[in-house]
Amino acid sequence: MEKYDVILFDLDGTLTDPKKGIINSIKYALKKLNISNYDPKTLVEFIGPPLDESFEYYFHMDHDQALTAINYYREYFKVKGLFENQIYPGIPELMKRIHDQKRKIYVATSKPTQFAKDILNHFKIADYCVEIVGSNLNLTRVKKADIIEYVLQKIPQCPRERIVMVGDRKYDIIGAKDTKIDSIGVTYGYGNLEEIKHANPTMIAHSVAELSHLLL
Repeated sequence: MEKYDVILFDLDGTLTDPKKGIINSIKYALKKLNISNYDPKTLVEFIGPPLDESFEYYFHMDHDQALTAINYYREYFKVKGLFENQIYPGIPELMKRIHDQKRKIYVATSKPTQFAKDILNHFKIADYCVEIVGSNLNLTRVKKADIIEYVLQKIPQCPRERIVMVGDRKYDIIGAKDTKIDSIGVTYGYGNLEEIKHANPTMIAHSVAELSHLLL
């Protein structure tokens, strides 16, 4: 397969498994808001989409209430939740090999940029990235297409057919389509196979090993 010159990686569910930290942060926010009647399985659905959309959808909050919930979420996340996280086995090796081949890696995540940088530095893989791009703390640039387009504007010399977005949720694949680049949907994260297939990515990888095969 022809190599891609630029690879954009999602973070949560693609490079790392953030489940424990995200769920604990949501629980902290809900406790602060005196919300206790909910299905714990719902909280897993927060991994991937913008937080405000998830609070509004799953807990029927208006926008101001969602912003309050996010502020509580961040109180916990920036101190503890950030590091209640695990890197998927094989990811550091994959990123090193791509980097050694002189190909460019960007991280494109809906997580706030500074939090993403802190996580990638914690796992000692930030140096493989040209840039780590996320949302802004004021909840601007949160849609995946906007984040991808922001990255693409930094590399106008690279044809879009030589760029690929790798992610575990439909938002990554839809964002790639909206910005006219290829996508690889991974099923080892938090988007199930049905969700990934329905979004119709360019390719699907069921493991980090399969992803490595597609990229290398």
